[in-house]
Amino acid sequence: MSKFVSNFKWIMLICGLLTCSMFLGLFSPAASLQMNFGEELGSSGYENIIVRGWSALIGLTGIMLIYGAFKPAVRAYSLVIAGISKAIFITLVLSYGSQYNSYGVGTAVIVDFIMIFLFILYLLFEGRLKEEKNTRSID
Repeated sequence: MSKFVSNFKWIMLICGLLTCSMFLGLFSPAASLQMNFGEELGSSGYENIIVRGWSALIGLTGIMLIYGAFKPAVRAYSLVIAGISKAIFITLVLSYGSQYNSYGVGTAVIVDFIMIFLFILYLLFEGRLKEEKNTRSID
């Protein structure tokens, strides 16, 4: 348990880098949309804005995870915000977009689920270690 917690920054770094891969859509929205959903980018401007904005926000979540990996003071906050964001994404895909699961979004759902699981484990284990440390210091 303590080894998992003490080395978790590397897991966060990997999760952050994977999440940052969504910056692709900021620079190439058509490629991102095709890869993740198998859909073509329409000619209307709003689709371009939505895909680029969505990609930027997800990429920034990745940066937040990387920052939290190296700044323990904001680690829990980073994990909670990223975890909630990923849980909302998974819920939306499973509720409204199951037809896209054979594309990249299906892989993203699985990877995000694993990340959320790891985030929860870390938060639980880290909380227990703090409790044990506080209990020892009181005794």
